[in-house]
Amino acid sequence: MQSNDNSLKEKVAIVTGGSRGYGYGIAESLCAAGAEVWITGRDEAALQAAAGKLGVKSVVADVTVGADWDRVFETVLGEKERFDILINNAGAGIKIAPFEEQTDETIEQIVRLNLTGQMFGWRRAAKVMREQKSGLIVNISSGCAIHAWPGWGPYSGAKAGLNQASHCLYTELREAGVRVCTVTPYWGDTGFRDASDVPQADDDTRGKMMKPAEMGQLVLDICRMPAHLVIPDVTVQPLVQQIEPL
Repeated sequence: MQSNDNSLKEKVAIVTGGSRGYGYGIAESLCAAGAEVWITGRDEAALQAAAGKLGVKSVVADVTVGADWDRVFETVLGEKERFDILINNAGAGIKIAPFEEQTDETIEQIVRLNLTGQMFGWRRAAKVMREQKSGLIVNISSGCAIHAWPGWGPYSGAKAGLNQASHCLYTELREAGVRVCTVTPYWGDTGFRDASDVPQADDDTRGKMMKPAEMGQLVLDICRMPAHLVIPDVTVQPLVQQIEPL
């Protein structure tokens, strides 16, 4: 996936959940390619530490809060008057357990973080990008959107909704010259399992999972596509993960 100009110089990018995991790897790759990158996250200390290490800008924001999204866009557009790339990466399992062990509150939190919050960002980004007649939105989903495992119901439902809603967003923005891509990764060595309190893989298996830097390279390749071409969907599976049937 190459274009005539591999540089993202003068491009403005927002990466949600950018202080760790895939978000950190994506922000690092975009910054190295010349983009001006803004990362968001809820943990102010972690966000500032990551921004300082990466050499990017940051806005403390919770994607599940509309007012926080307003602040992100007001901050970025107030300085740059435009933006080109939105990476919706923020998400978490929160609680991986059978439905009867969930609470109404955890189910709502899972859906709000992994689906509703992304839509909040789309609503604001779509208006700006449609007026610019350009832009790219990349939504980071999960293999749980495609396959079912016990205990992953609320998260899987949210991610499946994310994939389908992302496709709808593409149909709405295509004629305006705005591209939308859904990236659906499977096992990743990102700390996701730590946050979700589920069993860890052994070191050998973790070594063969997708790394944040590898996700960063993939997203960078998507961003480097010529503006008249779009990749609506990308699915990435590590060979070490057995998935049957496909």
